[in-house]
Amino acid sequence: MSLIKKRKADGSLHEDKRTPSKRVKHTTSTHTKPTAPKPAKESSPRPSSAPSPVAGSTSEVEIEANGRALKSFQDLGIIQSLCEACAALGYKAPTPIQTEAIPLALQGRDLIGLAETGSGKTAAFALPILQALMESPRTSLFGLCLAPTRELAYQIAQAFEALGSLISVKVAVVVGGMDMISQSIALGKRPHIVVATPGRLLDHLENTKGFSLRSIKHLVMDEADRLLDLDFGAIIDKILKVLPRERRTYLFSATMTSKVESLQRASLSSPLRVSISTNKYQTVSTLLQSYCFIPHKDKDIYVAWLMNEFASKSVIIFTRTVNETQRIAILLRALGLGAIPLHGQLSQSSRLGALGKFRARSRDILVATDVAARGLDIPSVDVVLNFDLPHNSETYIHRVGRTARAGKSGHAISMVTQYEIELWQRIETALGKKLGEYETDREEVMILGEHVGEAQRMAIREMKDLHEKRGTKGATLRGRKLGGGKRGRDETEEG
Repeated sequence: MSLIKKRKADGSLHEDKRTPSKRVKHTTSTHTKPTAPKPAKESSPRPSSAPSPVAGSTSEVEIEANGRALKSFQDLGIIQSLCEACAALGYKAPTPIQTEAIPLALQGRDLIGLAETGSGKTAAFALPILQALMESPRTSLFGLCLAPTRELAYQIAQAFEALGSLISVKVAVVVGGMDMISQSIALGKRPHIVVATPGRLLDHLENTKGFSLRSIKHLVMDEADRLLDLDFGAIIDKILKVLPRERRTYLFSATMTSKVESLQRASLSSPLRVSISTNKYQTVSTLLQSYCFIPHKDKDIYVAWLMNEFASKSVIIFTRTVNETQRIAILLRALGLGAIPLHGQLSQSSRLGALGKFRARSRDILVATDVAARGLDIPSVDVVLNFDLPHNSETYIHRVGRTARAGKSGHAISMVTQYEIELWQRIETALGKKLGEYETDREEVMILGEHVGEAQRMAIREMKDLHEKRGTKGATLRGRKLGGGKRGRDETEEG
C-alpha cells in the first residue's frame, strides 16, 4: 500500500512559452547603487568579440530569468552537430539556465551562473566551450574545469565526452586518490579539456614536467561556493596566477556567498550574472516535500518501513556522519534491502563503484553523507530521505535537489525527531512555507520492530569488525589517523 499523497500539477519546466524577462543593471565606480558589489578592475585584455565597458567605469550586467526555455538549442546559437549530440542524449529543450547562459557565452562574455541544483548547468558551459573548440585552430589544452569533488569531476568529464562525441573530444580527469603517473601520461597527450579538483591539479603544475596551462582559453569553476567551503581558495589563487590573462571564465554556483563574490572579482572580467532562482531557498515545482515526526529511538524502524513503502524506487538516504552512513547501509542490507554506502572515507574506486551500481540500479538505495549532495548526475532518483536533518537550510536545498531533476517529479521526506523541531522550523522558514506531514500508521510501522532489532545487532557486530580492520590500517570511520604524514590537498572534502 503506497502512502504517497497526490498533489496538483504545477506545470513543467517547459510549458510556458513566454520570453524570459530580463533586468539589466549597470553599476559604476561611483557606487550610486550601494546594493551592487563593485567589480574589480579588469586584469586581462578583452577579446574583440566581447563588448567594451564605458570608459572610466566597470560594468556588470545582471539578468534575472523568470520565464521558460526556448524551443531548441539551435535557437540559442548552437551549431547543428552539437544539437544532434543533445538530441542523442535526450536533451529535448534547453533549461532556463541554458537558455540564458549559452547565448551570452557564445558572445564571448564572462559569466556568473546562479541556478538551483539539477538545472542543467553542466551543458550550459560545456556546449559553448565545445563550439569554441570546433572553431579554434589550436585545440589542445583548450578548456579547464575545476570541481570540488572527484565524483563531480568525473560527471563533468562524461558530459564533455558525450556532447563532444562527434568531434572525438579528448578529456583528462585529474583528481586526488588516483595514480599521478597515469594522470601525467594523460596530460602529456595534450587533451582538449582538463577536468580537475584543485589540489591534484596544483600537484601536477608543481611536479609534472612539461605541463602548463598557458594555452587555456576557457576556465570553468563549477559549484564555486562548494569549492570555497572546502578551503580550496588559496589553491585556486595559485592556479589563477598561472592561467593566461586572455581567457573566458565561467563561474557557476548554487548560492552567491561573500567568498564567491570575492572570487568573481578576482577572476572574471565584467561578467554577466544569470540568476535563475529568485529565492535563495527555492525548490523546483515538481518536487513534493514532506516530513515524518517520529521518536528518536524508533528512527531505524521507520527508515526500514519507509524503504519498504518505496520498494522498487531509487532512494538516496542522507545522514550527517560517515559512521551513520555505514551503519544504516549495513542495517538495510541485513533486512534484505539493496543498500550501498557513499562517503569520503571510501577509496576512490569504491566510491565510483557505489555510484555505478546505483546508476545501473543493481542497488536501489544509496546511503550518503553530503559529499553526494552536490552536483552528482543521478537522473533517475525518485526519493530523497533525510535520515538526519542537515544543520542548515542551504544543505537541505542541495540534498533534496537530487530528485525532481530536469522537469521530472520527485519526493523528499525528512525524518524529524523531538530533538529537531526547532531546526525543522528554521528550514521551513527559509523555504517560506509549511510542509505537509507524510502519513504513517505507527502500529503498522512497529510490526517491524523485532526484525529491525535483529538487524541492529548484526550492524553493531559488523561495525565493530570494520572499526578494528580500519584501525589496523591507520584509519577509522570516526576519523583518519594520518600517522603524522602529510594530508593530501584534495582530502579536505567532507564526508
